[in-house]
Amino acid sequence: MRPRFSLAHLTVIRLAPPRVIEVAARTGYETVGLRLTGGAETTPAYPLVDDKPLMRATKAAMAATGVGVLDIEFVRITPEIDVSSLEPFAAAGAELNARYMITSAYDPDLSRFTDRLAAISDLASQYGLRAVLEFFPWTVVPDLGAALRVVEAADRPALGVLVDTLHFNRSASRLDDLDRISASRLPFVHVSDAPVQSSYTTEELLHAARVERLPPGEGGIDIKRILGHMPQNIPVALEAPMTTMASADGEDAVALRVRQAAERLLAA
Repeated sequence: MRPRFSLAHLTVIRLAPPRVIEVAARTGYETVGLRLTGGAETTPAYPLVDDKPLMRATKAAMAATGVGVLDIEFVRITPEIDVSSLEPFAAAGAELNARYMITSAYDPDLSRFTDRLAAISDLASQYGLRAVLEFFPWTVVPDLGAALRVVEAADRPALGVLVDTLHFNRSASRLDDLDRISASRLPFVHVSDAPVQSSYTTEELLHAARVERLPPGEGGIDIKRILGHMPQNIPVALEAPMTTMASADGEDAVALRVRQAAERLLAA
């Protein structure tokens, strides 16, 4: 069965949502992820929540191409977050017929964070979305084991864990952690590649995460082994920012190279 590929917004982050959808259609993706909020200083977000003309243009591009929205991102759960303020974000996701809302942990109080994650999962469910928690090695939920503990403590059946092959490889995550997660907790996966070394500075982690990765199969991460411990036919969101190539050759070239590389790797 042909993998179901989604174009993560970070791969083509310079493009507004309508253009992301158009690029995805031209380069062989079924769906996209859209970054509506939460961008770092080097990774912008696009205000579909408030920008009605941009929302209309995005929906028009979806209708014209048949490309859907897999996920919206992302919710930084900080100590100051007001969960009720996320309702317009969830409503925008519902308007786009998105399936998932990506969250991340930026609150050092894990008990408070877990309570807020549960409340966000409830809010997402009201709008037909599933909240998923993505772990990052530089945060208070740095690996898959920590993410699984938090999600289990939140005690929401709809809540999932988002595994990114880059962050899995660069953290203390283990394959047997994947083996003990219910398949229902793993609704989709982020896939990219990168060089592998024995340790990384925070700057190196952030640079790969936000600026430069490699297409699947062109680095040192054992992507096929990771996917082999995940549900069969899981949707594959390709999140591989390649800023240098995008500046030289354009986003279409990046999206196509990443998708073709993923197909070669998974067919091998």
